[in-house]
This record gives sequence, C-alpha cells and structure tokens, in this order.
Amino acid sequence: MFHIRDYEYHLPQELIAQAPVTRRDQSRLLTVDRGRGTLSDQHFFQLPDLLEPGDLLVANNTRVVQARIYGRKESGGRVEVVVLEHPQTKTPNPETRLCLMKSSKRPKPGSRLFFENGLTGVMEEHAERGLVRITFRGEQGIDAFLEQAGGLPLPPYIKRDAESPLNALDRERYQTIYSENPGAVAAPTAGLHFTKPLMERLAQRGVSVTYLTLHVGYDTFRPVEADDIREHTLGGEYYRVEDETADRINRTRKNGGRVFAVGTTVVRTLEASQSRGRVVPGTGHTTLLITPGHRFGAVDGMITNFHLPKSSLLFLVAAFAGLDLIQKAYAHAVLNRYRFYSYGDAMLIH
Repeated sequence: MFHIRDYEYHLPQELIAQAPVTRRDQSRLLTVDRGRGTLSDQHFFQLPDLLEPGDLLVANNTRVVQARIYGRKESGGRVEVVVLEHPQTKTPNPETRLCLMKSSKRPKPGSRLFFENGLTGVMEEHAERGLVRITFRGEQGIDAFLEQAGGLPLPPYIKRDAESPLNALDRERYQTIYSENPGAVAAPTAGLHFTKPLMERLAQRGVSVTYLTLHVGYDTFRPVEADDIREHTLGGEYYRVEDETADRINRTRKNGGRVFAVGTTVVRTLEASQSRGRVVPGTGHTTLLITPGHRFGAVDGMITNFHLPKSSLLFLVAAFAGLDLIQKAYAHAVLNRYRFYSYGDAMLIH
C-alpha cells in the first residue's frame, strides 16, 4: 500500500470534466460506507438526507487568486506565469514571488519580463522543484495587477483557449459560494457542489456548517516522484483555524455528532491542528502528508472529488477509507461514467 504503483488507475480521457454541470448540486455523489464496504449512487442535492441531525460540516473558505498572467521575454518569446505566493504566504520582499513559469526556453537570472499595463519582472533565480522567483515592478503592484488583469490558474487537464465562452463562467464556478479569503492557486473542489438552497436544507436537517482557511498551494498537486509514497514531501500551506471553529468541532464530537470535512484540504488542516482528538485553534503552515497508517483524530467523514492517479490527495483518501475500498470505488466510478477531477463529481465517505 506504500508503493506508487498501488495508486494508478485507468481513466478514459472523456471522463475528465471540462466544464461544470449546469447547477452545482446536480453533480453525482458516490456514497462510500467504510463500515460495510458498500457503494451507492446518489446526487449531491441528496446530501442532507445522507447526514444526521447534529452532524457538522467543516469547509474551506479560501478564495482562488487570479494568478495566471502572460507576458514576453526580452527576446520576444511568450511566457506564462502563475504567481504562487500571495499576501498571507509571500516572501519578506512583497514584490518578489515564487512562480510557476512556462516558456519555450527559461530566461536566465537577471532577464527582464514584460507584461500588460507597464508591469515588468526580473528573473531572480531558478528555485526549487523547477519553480522561479520573479521581482515584479509596476505602478499598481503585483497584487492589484492580478486582481485586474490575472486569469484563474485552471488545472492543465481543463483545456481552454483565449476565446472560450467558458472563461467567464470559470470566474464564478471555479470558486465556492462561500469563498472569502484570497490566497489559493487552486480551488478546494469538494466545495464547488454547494448551493445556497442546499445549505438551507442542511440547516433545516439540523446539520451545521463552519469554516476554516487553507490556501491551496502548488505542492498539493506536484507529481510524486518517489516509489515509496511515504518519502514524498509537501511544501507548507498556510492555514487558519478560528477559536469558534475549533470550539464547534470539539463540542460536536463531545456531544456524539460527526465531523465531516469538505475536501482533503480540510482533512489536512484538522489533522494538523488536532492534539489527542481535540482541534486546537491557530495559524501556521502545514506540511502534513497523510498516507495509509495515519491515525485520524479529528475527522469522522469526508466529502471529496475524484483525484488524479499517483497523487498525494489519493494517498489521503486511501488512508481514510482503505486502499482496497477506494480502488473499488474508483473502478465503480469509471464503469458508471462519473465525471472526474476539479469540475467532476464527488464522493461522500462515512
């Protein structure tokens, strides 16, 4: 269960969702019962009927930054840059940021880059894991520039061209309805299925919702190169758990209710924040890698999308539900034509 090949599976390309369903909660929901080892097919709008009064959902209220920008090198060649560091996660120099860059040939340190509206950049260094550091210069500053001219950093498996009418839709649908704290470079996709009417039905059912923040970073999706998954490392991702959130989680479990994490980002945050089964409020950067054998102390159930083969997110889900059951669930999802990845369908594991 620790070899990377255990986390491979075949996925037909046509099952990779390229656009969201018409209404968020119309996505499908595969319910996975850990105790019985059973699977059942539902839709996300049925979620309130699958939970019990007294249960608590914990969701991630991070907001995806419009972090993708395009420019030119001094030679005239095109570059695509995704800015990975933002106000709560950036380096001490506020205009020097860690970035992901795509170009035909990587510029040398000291080279200049040219973007719209007078924004320029200077290549400072080639950093770790194939990333780069760029110092940006412009009248408005890099954060204001991104807000006005940046594009959402959609995952590479979602194909878009500059003229696609879906680009405007992405600005709404690649954010959760409760997103409020900018800082992520990818959406916490398990939360994309929620709608206001669904939240109202959850409240009527006696299911509560509380929020924390984890700014999803590039390392969450970085390819795993180690054969033994336990040797993979994750970079730190900023998180914040408020006093009220920790208190509600601890009271729910004390009173016999269940805590459901909405997404792997919430699982990692709660597991990193817990001590002896109690969640401790605070802020920090978590590097927690969850693999089979992890003893969960804060989470009783989870909602999650379907993840890429050989990814750290798939390790986490297998650690929670068991590798055999997750392999069975993914085979079922492929056979029954579920939609995969960010804009795809979801699983409820309880």
